[in-house]
Amino acid sequence: MYSFEQLKVFVTVCESGSFSAAARKLKRAQSGVSQAIANLEIAVNQDLFNREKNTPTLTKSGEALLPIARSILQQQAYFDQKATALTKAYEHELIIAVDESIVSDDFLSILAPLADQFPITHFEIITASSFDIEDLVRTGQAHAGIVFADGELKVDMDFFVLGQARFLTIAAPEHALTKLPMVEHDDLKLHRQCVHRSAKRKELWFSYGISSKIWYANNHQTLIDLVRQNIGWALVPELLIKTQLEQSAIVSLPVAHEFNGWLTAVGCLVSRSHSSGPVLEHVLNTLKQYRLNENRWERNVALAN
Repeated sequence: MYSFEQLKVFVTVCESGSFSAAARKLKRAQSGVSQAIANLEIAVNQDLFNREKNTPTLTKSGEALLPIARSILQQQAYFDQKATALTKAYEHELIIAVDESIVSDDFLSILAPLADQFPITHFEIITASSFDIEDLVRTGQAHAGIVFADGELKVDMDFFVLGQARFLTIAAPEHALTKLPMVEHDDLKLHRQCVHRSAKRKELWFSYGISSKIWYANNHQTLIDLVRQNIGWALVPELLIKTQLEQSAIVSLPVAHEFNGWLTAVGCLVSRSHSSGPVLEHVLNTLKQYRLNENRWERNVALAN
């Protein structure tokens, strides 16, 4: 019967190109490597290498068995990781809900290292509106949520602040509001507004409808698309529109009462329906460290002072 060690030697020889190179990589004598391969060939009753030349080459049997050997070793590694995780009580699953307008490549780069640090934990990233995320965390359907915070004390979940997000009032270049040197509150009320509203028909406390003519959407990207079609004006996260502003595809309006944009807190909600395991603790600590590094936060997530 072959052993995992023999399979490891077999794969290493194939990846290294020679018995001597494999021996150096495995820190073993070359004779030990040769003997392991010979024993494996006896166990499977197949010649794995053609030894007629100085450099061993795989036989057809060797080529057929190599991917299977790799698969077996990968499964062994996964088994060992799972056993270790069970010993350390690592969570099998972790669900993180993020407001759809906060998700970005830079933000996800915070979470990316978790794949190697906790390889047996299944991560699920849910994007939704802040209101819907709050319900997911409250009911235990998500372990943590990244949301726009309303400043209200949450008695049924934990919370900590990550920073502040800037929202800008935008319109299409050809919109009538872009012709004004300064846009007043009453000017906005005269034109159609595109408003963010959750699946449960809740509006953000700082971007609710003030116009008599309103179109609704449950994500900010759709609001931006509506604005580009010159359907109306909208208040959206600066993070999502930087490129379009630079390309003059949309215009940031000089609104009198929020000339530099509207700032709102971004925070992390933590469910009390789940016990806090090592993986969740690591994620929360990572987010807190990200919060503490203000320069990186502002650069990567476009949060303002």
